[in-house]
Amino acid sequence: MEASSQRTAGRGLWNNAKATPYSKETQDMLRLMMQESSLTNRQKKQINECLKNGAALPLPPDPTSSDSPPQPKTSKSMQKRLPAKPQRRSAESCQSGNSYVREKFCPAPTRDLEKEKRRLQNILATGQEEPTAASSQKVPTCWKPDIIERDEYQEVLDEIEERRQFLADMASLGQEKQYISIINNEISQKIRELEILDKARSSMKDAVTSKRKEESAEQTENVEETDH
Repeated sequence: MEASSQRTAGRGLWNNAKATPYSKETQDMLRLMMQESSLTNRQKKQINECLKNGAALPLPPDPTSSDSPPQPKTSKSMQKRLPAKPQRRSAESCQSGNSYVREKFCPAPTRDLEKEKRRLQNILATGQEEPTAASSQKVPTCWKPDIIERDEYQEVLDEIEERRQFLADMASLGQEKQYISIINNEISQKIRELEILDKARSSMKDAVTSKRKEESAEQTENVEETDH
């Protein structure tokens, strides 16, 4: 009876036994190891509670646990490979551009207005581009300035019409903006050439009229002298 009571008392003492606290040297050593190791704040807190309560230390964390620091992800741009060969343009992409568009008219360089003015005056006065010594002394009576002037006037009108037609063609292709300023300047120059032709025609007609009057006066004087 006494033996059974002693065994019962022994089991009660074993079940109610308290955990043995860690010594100060052990606690200092564990805290030093925690400082040198790469533990998280949560793991350090668990170990400090175990040291304080005298409980068993927690097991090492599982490598697959969420406490482990996340591994850096490789960016998709690094994984993307460059093409082995340069890509060629397809025939449709080449034809969709302006490479196959043919320009109908290329604006010519502008002419010197002063030089052109002198050339027109020479043509109206002598029928030639450069005046000669004989023609500068006397205007031929058989010369017909209206024919030459009309041809030159019509030529300038044709050039103006050609440029206007070119602008209309470019407008239908949607390329009018890059030519409109150049063509309008050339048309303005052609209009000034027409004005020069009109002035030269008026001055030439006056010169021919005065020349004929002088010749008529000379013939009248010669007739009067012959009669006397």
